[in-house]
Amino acid sequence: MKAWLKGFWYSFPIQLVFLHVRKYQVLLLFWFVLFSTVSGSFMKTFGADSLFLAPEYLGNVNSLSMAIVGASIGMFIMSWNIATFILFSKHFRFLAATTNPFLKYCINNTVIPGIFLLFYFFKTWHFAHYRELIPTVEILFLIGGFLCGLIFILAISFIYFFRADRSIMRRMMPVIKDPGSYITHLGTVKEVYHDIKLINVRSYFESPLKLRPARDVSHYTNEFVASIFKRHHFAAIISVLAAFLFLLLIGFFLDNDFFQLPAGASITIFFSVLIGVAAAITYFLQSWSIPYLIGLLLLLNFFYKQELIDPRNKAYGINYWNKEERPSYSREGLLALCKKENVEADRQNMISILDAWKKKQDSDKPLLVFINTSGGGHRSATFTFSVLQQLDSITNGTLLKKAFLINGASGGMIGATYFRELYRQRQEGKNIHLQDKQYVDDIAGDLLNPLFTSFFARDLIAPAQKFHIGTYSYVKDRGYAFELKLNSNTRGFLNKQLKDYAADEKAANIPMIFFNSVVTRDSRKMIICTQPVRFMMQAHADTTQIPSVDPDAVDFTSFFEKQDPYNIRILTALRMNATFPVVLPNVWLPSNPVIDVMDAGLRDNYGQETTLRFLSCFEDWIKENTSGVLLLQIRDRQAGGWEMPYLSDDISDHATKPFLLLQHNWFKMMEFFQNDMLSYFTTHSGIPVYKVAFGYAADNEQNKAALNFHLTRREEKDIIASIQSPANMKSFERVLDLFAKKPALVSDSTLPILRFIQ
Repeated sequence: MKAWLKGFWYSFPIQLVFLHVRKYQVLLLFWFVLFSTVSGSFMKTFGADSLFLAPEYLGNVNSLSMAIVGASIGMFIMSWNIATFILFSKHFRFLAATTNPFLKYCINNTVIPGIFLLFYFFKTWHFAHYRELIPTVEILFLIGGFLCGLIFILAISFIYFFRADRSIMRRMMPVIKDPGSYITHLGTVKEVYHDIKLINVRSYFESPLKLRPARDVSHYTNEFVASIFKRHHFAAIISVLAAFLFLLLIGFFLDNDFFQLPAGASITIFFSVLIGVAAAITYFLQSWSIPYLIGLLLLLNFFYKQELIDPRNKAYGINYWNKEERPSYSREGLLALCKKENVEADRQNMISILDAWKKKQDSDKPLLVFINTSGGGHRSATFTFSVLQQLDSITNGTLLKKAFLINGASGGMIGATYFRELYRQRQEGKNIHLQDKQYVDDIAGDLLNPLFTSFFARDLIAPAQKFHIGTYSYVKDRGYAFELKLNSNTRGFLNKQLKDYAADEKAANIPMIFFNSVVTRDSRKMIICTQPVRFMMQAHADTTQIPSVDPDAVDFTSFFEKQDPYNIRILTALRMNATFPVVLPNVWLPSNPVIDVMDAGLRDNYGQETTLRFLSCFEDWIKENTSGVLLLQIRDRQAGGWEMPYLSDDISDHATKPFLLLQHNWFKMMEFFQNDMLSYFTTHSGIPVYKVAFGYAADNEQNKAALNFHLTRREEKDIIASIQSPANMKSFERVLDLFAKKPALVSDSTLPILRFIQ
């Protein structure tokens, strides 16, 4: 037993694991990321595990999509083998005396890949069964597809290396036929090998089932051994280059659905290229690798500052080339924009729209309805759309007729905008049944796979490709890929420009929409609307009593008047509203100085802040012309701030909590503040304000939909089912009461009553 344990300890597979841990630990980080992603511990809230465990290709999770992921994992395994073989070969010189040294290295280097594959199969079965609700038989086909892809890539790789090995042996034959040139005691020794002893191998697997003792090759010159390995290194680098070219090809043809690989595959292929490049740089540059990378970064930064390269994402449709008339983003520039006469002109324009809305109502004092929807990726988009479907149904199709403004953040705005467009088409006589489930499936359709595929295959590798909107050209990146897929998912209905909605909004045929985003420079809000809204740039107040404040918002169309602002795509406006950090690129805008914007949720995740400012601006009109205001708040989480408390069992939490407190509680603090704002407004305005909230709540925490742009089948079902929760059903009943002009439930008081129905 002792001898067996000793032999096991000094076997090549075990010694290789120790070598990986001792040298170039950075290469193990790739495996760590894969393990943690598949396990669900890395980016769990964003659903990163679904990209690998339920990959979509051409809109389906099937054997083909799994085969593509399997092939990508095979590429990564081979790339990792290649990288470590190049870096570690000097530590296992005995392989130089064998045939097919790289093949034998791969056989013995299967411990980590083997453990990962077993772990992956277990997690795949669990995820597919419990999250995607896939029957066991279909799961077996999925795993079979994965194995087919994996085996195919491994087979191709080994065929290539078999051929390379034969070619190497032919080139080495003149040397082999002259023993004096490579055996130390038969000729002049130019270089003597000194064993580093980082690895002590006594046996290795010549084949998966055949164990052999390692040969002593100390009698071989270092020059001879190095020449053999160097020839194999060149063959290995060629294979990494092939993976790079493959990813480049994918990026070049990414607009074609056929080339939109599952995101998990794109990520893994990129890792394959990255790990190969890292090994090549380390091998060839040795100690100069770090200075080389620093120099490369400095060079790229120089090119960026000189505007020789420009990786920044643009708002598609507006003019970036009129550099002489760019607006000044400064205190003076914004104050000039919202001068009293400008604000008053925009107010009068909005009052005319309010008057047009009132004429379409069925009473002299109608209820003014505002729809506020929260951010929250696909779960918010799907929940928002489902709630609007239900509200439209129970109100006999009058919901959007009574609604004046839709406003909010991120995913919720995607769902609301799609619903409004379907309503618009129904009003125009199109055969649109708003309660049809196909539209829910549209909005729940995957957006994450093309986004990640574009990021790794196009943004980081592929050369810049351009597309045109009118006379303006823009570079294709993951922002473009996001819009392309969103347009496809929504049947092309949202492929419009801001100007296409101007007439209908002005005539109050459809509710207005504020597309919001946040200026990263100073956290000011950027508001995109078909109508000028300079009255929204400052808090509405009596300047005779309190000092005037600087603008904290920007009216997009007025500010970028010289940049064709009404040409901006609706898809782009939605993306600016939903630009989650890192996942989507920040959108930079042509001002002086340049500014960029990102997700509206950073400033007003629930839409309530913006709505309250609007109400404050038109307080007199609302008092005179309406019976009150109804705020319909549709949110992807329960109210009260009780969800996901900031807790940790780790000792490191004592050090990190002060720094992460704000990040974890941002939305909760926003909610507390906005509830105060609402209370102040209702108390001092005298306007009856009714707030009815609809909140998504999972049937259990395990099934809760992730915060990303991808939903599993169980998550979609859970979201749709949650609208029938007891709390939401009470909210639906409350809306019916208010629409039926029964605003008071328990009190006959004439004072304004604020009620939160959760």
